[in-house]
Amino acid sequence: MEGKLVAHSRTVMTELIMPNDTNPMGNLMGGYLMRWMDIACAVCAARHCASQVATASVDHISFHEPIRLGDVITLTAEVTRAFNTSVELYVEVSASGITGMNPRQSNHAYFTFVALDAQSGKPSAVPPVIPITSDEKKRYESAVRRRELRLILAGRMKPEDATELKHFFAEK
Repeated sequence: MEGKLVAHSRTVMTELIMPNDTNPMGNLMGGYLMRWMDIACAVCAARHCASQVATASVDHISFHEPIRLGDVITLTAEVTRAFNTSVELYVEVSASGITGMNPRQSNHAYFTFVALDAQSGKPSAVPPVIPITSDEKKRYESAVRRRELRLILAGRMKPEDATELKHFFAEK
């Protein structure tokens, strides 16, 4: 299967924060942001895999900067690495005023999606990722460690079976 550049499936989504998106303090509700992050990543993953996809996991999401009523957020999702039937994606959220002035990074997270065969609905093979930029290469290289940690924490891999993280779990 031929590899694809990260740029091939990069997805950028923009939302204006309206009153119905906010809590009583006038800040964006976290669940709304997580939904939009999932949507941006799903579109990106589907483009890369050329198939339907399903969310498999979401890594730690922390809220660094509040997003306020009237802010515009930009979500940028990129595939970081492909495994057998899954892809890891990085999504970054920035916020600014309506004019685009003073942008600030608000959130980021890693998502994992599984590609699904259209006929059977079962996991299907995904194309490899071809990283080009230094950031793409760093995320690509570190994806194996993040994957192992996800699998260990989910109970799907024993710590002693890890290759990259084994030393963190070894008894002394």
